Amino acid sequence: MQDYSANRYLPIAWELFHRDTRLLAHKLMGHKDWKGIVAITRGGLIPSSIIARELDLRLVDCLCIISYDDRTQGEIRVAKTVQKDVVGDGEGWLIIDDLVDSGVTARKAKAILPQGHMATVYAKPHGEPCVDTYAVAVPQDMWLLFPWDAELMPNEPLAKRTP
Repeated sequence: MQDYSANRYLPIAWELFHRDTRLLAHKLMGHKDWKGIVAITRGGLIPSSIIARELDLRLVDCLCIISYDDRTQGEIRVAKTVQKDVVGDGEGWLIIDDLVDSGVTARKAKAILPQGHMATVYAKPHGEPCVDTYAVAVPQDMWLLFPWDAELMPNEPLAKRTP
């Protein structure tokens, strides 16, 4: 079990996430005619919606892979798989997630859909070899604080914080 709670944080605003996801969509445009998207839940749901719009894709399925509890990575399990009669082995399908970190989730997705094209908005070095396309590289020790995981609150000035 890996605990990421001590890592540095990088808050990602909605506008930045949207821009980075559109960058991923641009990278995916030239590859092939995609049949549809498999969104890795939950992190892949929002980028899948943006990419579906940008690539004019209407067919979206979900692959529910659970490996994190808050900021602790534990045992991986599949809560829901795709419609195999529609998606098959993933040929011509995009598998979308927000981030590849250790690569555990991406490897599981590729085991289920070996011909799918794994794409993430953000990629950390340990997980980068597990994806086919990503938009933005981030350091391994950086915890990305996505806008759907955060709330706006007042904070103390740096000078008043205790180390």
